[in-house]
Amino acid sequence: MLDEICVAAPAKINLGLKVLPKRQDGFHEIESIFSTIGFADEIIVKPEGKKNTCTVECDLFKLPEQNTITLTYDAFKKLVNEDLPGLKVSIRKKIPSGGGLGGGSSDAAAFLNALCLLCRVTLDREQLNLIASMVGSDVFFFVNCDKSGEGAAIVTGRGEFVEKIQRRKDLHYLLLFPGVHSSTKEAYDLVDKFYESGDKLDYPALADLEGIYNGEVSRWNFVNTFTKVIAGKYPVIEQAILALKKSGALYTDMSGSGSTVFGLFATAEDAIKARNTLSGSWNVCYCV
Repeated sequence: MLDEICVAAPAKINLGLKVLPKRQDGFHEIESIFSTIGFADEIIVKPEGKKNTCTVECDLFKLPEQNTITLTYDAFKKLVNEDLPGLKVSIRKKIPSGGGLGGGSSDAAAFLNALCLLCRVTLDREQLNLIASMVGSDVFFFVNCDKSGEGAAIVTGRGEFVEKIQRRKDLHYLLLFPGVHSSTKEAYDLVDKFYESGDKLDYPALADLEGIYNGEVSRWNFVNTFTKVIAGKYPVIEQAILALKKSGALYTDMSGSGSTVFGLFATAEDAIKARNTLSGSWNVCYCV
């Protein structure tokens, strides 16, 4: 067994996120393009302690006793049906918690890759998806990325249907973190109230998403249901979007249920110039 393994857990961006009205079972289906970006947590895994135990530490905040890492460990153990080595997992966070960038889900998928390497176990796609189903909806996307952890896909259902598409590598993002934390529950509650009020949004058709993604960024018409409802409660979201537009972004939106706001620029130089302009007003902003 390897003594230690270190893996990257990349963030994801939602390019459009249509949240459908609540189903009878209380869940919501989505339609979205997920894409990884060059912004990642670092996961360090080393054997330590008693068998069948997994301890997790994070450099920025204390995690709950049950988290995406321990859930993944337990799901893996259940699947292979054998004792596992005790593990200590250290997370060096870069992806903000509650930012709509899939940090916890990506951490889980990266840890699962490390766990397979440490235990010399190969899982097929069905087994990876089974573990994802026990951990969280966004984990489906990350376990379907390539071996480097990169990928893009059209994601539907509750997140369990992942249709891979070619990831664009010519996109230049600037991320702004407004400092607002909206829980997933709050975000979906706001969406439910939005639909109950009779309001509607004009979304592109699911069949058109990939074509829009591969077209000119300045002509993108993706829509994120969460942006309207979250920005309605937290005006700083709209302020961040407007700041990016004024700085030359070709397209702007909020990722996922927020609160990270991103802008796409024509060149890396344009993104860097915008970052230098905005960094005085926004405490945290990154070019990726």
